[in-house]
Amino acid sequence: MWTHIKRTILTGVFTIVPLVLTIYILTFLFRFLDGVSAPILRVIGFHIPGLGLLLTILAVYALGLIVRNVLGNRLISWGEKILLTIPIVNTIYKTIKQFISAFSGTADGKNFQKVIFLQYPRVGVWTLAFVTGESVDANSVEYYHVFVPTTPNPTSGFFIMIPKRETMLTEMTVEEGIKMVISGGLIAPPENELHNFPK
Repeated sequence: MWTHIKRTILTGVFTIVPLVLTIYILTFLFRFLDGVSAPILRVIGFHIPGLGLLLTILAVYALGLIVRNVLGNRLISWGEKILLTIPIVNTIYKTIKQFISAFSGTADGKNFQKVIFLQYPRVGVWTLAFVTGESVDANSVEYYHVFVPTTPNPTSGFFIMIPKRETMLTEMTVEEGIKMVISGGLIAPPENELHNFPK
């Protein structure tokens, strides 16, 4: 009972933390930059609508440039070492980083490999999933290791192992699959590939 409660709480934490942190950081950045720029613009009698948002985007872009160079990598590495020494925080951070690496394709070959459709939650109803690995059982039946994401937050979901013959491989890229999940199907090819599934 306690194990179930603990796992459920951790699942909730891992789901909400990335979203809350992203919103909090961007909101803080927006208010800070808007607050800094507003008095200066008032003095010179100039007003730019949405300047706070523009500065936030520029700041995030600049951060990306810093992280991509050698000095930025060292700073990030130093910051990670500090985070990894803090109990609970290190577990959350490592989990978030693994998810981000998997979705961005920077996990040293451990990112999502293919996009497939499988019948879930019942036969005749299809859902999109990402292949994370493959295996073969004692009877030489080939399996996909699959991550089935939830909408609109693809960092939560569940893992299953399913025979390859019960899935349908799509021609979608991982990026297209992620967009489809996040948008709840709003961003999707006009024609799906399900009619190609063997009866």
